[in-house]
Amino acid sequence: MNLNPAQIFIAAFLVNNILLMRYIGLCPFFGVSAAGSTATGMSAAVMFVMLLATWVTWILFHAVLAPLGLVFLRTAVFILVIASLVQFVEMFLKKYVRTLYSAMGIYLPLITTNCAILGVTFLNIDYSFNLLQSTVFSVGTGLGFGLVIILFAAIRERLEDAPISKSFKGYPIAFVAASLVSLAFMGFIGLFGISL
Repeated sequence: MNLNPAQIFIAAFLVNNILLMRYIGLCPFFGVSAAGSTATGMSAAVMFVMLLATWVTWILFHAVLAPLGLVFLRTAVFILVIASLVQFVEMFLKKYVRTLYSAMGIYLPLITTNCAILGVTFLNIDYSFNLLQSTVFSVGTGLGFGLVIILFAAIRERLEDAPISKSFKGYPIAFVAASLVSLAFMGFIGLFGISL
C-alpha cells in the first residue's frame, strides 16, 4: 500500500473503523459498553493487547512462519500469542486494578477471542505493512475501537433514562443506536477519501 503513516492512522481510526465499518469485535462492543468506566477499561486493555499482538505476530510471521514456509499456521500461532497476552493483562488487572477486573467480568478473558485483535494482525500481513505501518495501523484501530466503545457507552447511559418502549429497551435500542452511529461514521469516507 502506498499510504503514509498519517493516512493509515486516519483510515484505521475513522474511515474504516473496526467496529462500525468492518463490524469486527462486536461482542465486547455490546457487552461492555453499558457503562463508561468499563468501556474505558476495555478499550485500554484491547489497545494494549492489540499493539503487543501486532508487534509479536508481525515479527513471528516475517522471521519464522514465512521463511520456513509455515504460513498455514498463522491463525493458530496468532491466536496463541493473543491468548498469552490477554492472560498477562488479566493477571495484571487482577493484582493491581481489582475493581476494573471485577467490572469487566467475563468480557476480559473474551479479549482472547476478540476478532478485532486477530483481524488487525491478519490485516497487517494482508496489506503487506512494514513494522512501522503495522504499529500505526494498530494504534489507529485501537484508538478507533476505544473512541466508539466510549461514545457508545455514553449513548447507552442516556438511553437508560429515555422514554423508550419496553420492547425496545436493552439490546434492541442498542443495535438501532449502533446502526445510526455507523451511518454517521460513513461520512468520513467521503471527507477524507482514504480507504484500506
